[in-house]
Amino acid sequence: MNRLGRRLRCWVLIACLAGLSGSAGAAFPELASDTNAALMPMGLKVQFDSATSPKEVSQSIRILLLLTALSLAPSAIIMTTSFTRILIVLGFLRQALGTQQTPPAQVITGMALFLTIFVMMPIWTKINTDAIQPYIAEQITQQEAWQKGIAPLRAFMEKQVGASELALFVELRGADKDKKKEVPLEALIPAFMISELKTAFQLGFLIYLPFLVIDLVIASSLMSLGMMMLPPMMISLPIKLLFFVLADGWTLLIRGVVSSFSL
Repeated sequence: MNRLGRRLRCWVLIACLAGLSGSAGAAFPELASDTNAALMPMGLKVQFDSATSPKEVSQSIRILLLLTALSLAPSAIIMTTSFTRILIVLGFLRQALGTQQTPPAQVITGMALFLTIFVMMPIWTKINTDAIQPYIAEQITQQEAWQKGIAPLRAFMEKQVGASELALFVELRGADKDKKKEVPLEALIPAFMISELKTAFQLGFLIYLPFLVIDLVIASSLMSLGMMMLPPMMISLPIKLLFFVLADGWTLLIRGVVSSFSL
């Protein structure tokens, strides 16, 4: 009962303070405006005005499109780099080992992210040197910066994309099949994504093979010994881990994945 009364008194006090603050703002508008001005950071002015000319409307639409593009930028960066292939290959390794959630998803994602930075750093450096820095220095226009910035990324994707995937999207797009450099980005990017998935699945098949052999040998051995009630995973998992460590599996895997990119 005392606790309930204490809570009621607290709510009454809060309501009184809210009423006093509202009445003070109504009675002293100058004080309220000064308080609001004091709460605003120095040099920051937030103002919303209606557009009065077509140019202002165009600028507003451009800002809106820019914010939309920034929200989609992480997905675009992931789908136009080596991240997809590396992440899928590492996921296949975890499944082939049968370690369930080891390594954790955060570790696999972090490893894929830093390997992507390692693979893509020469391309990003060239984009920064040829496009971003000259544009910041106002040496080239926005259109020239886009053309020079997209060229290294386009060259990277064209080296990785398969001929059949590129031909498919070029045919669907209706572009010229004989001129690969003129393939539009809306056809090159999905072709690159499909090629990355295809290559990642091929590497995953090669990763699965030795561990599949170990699983079959262990299962056959347990069946021949009459130990059918013993789960084969309990025996095969430590053997697969030992085999992977003795073969220096992490070094072989990372070397193979990074070498699979034609740079």
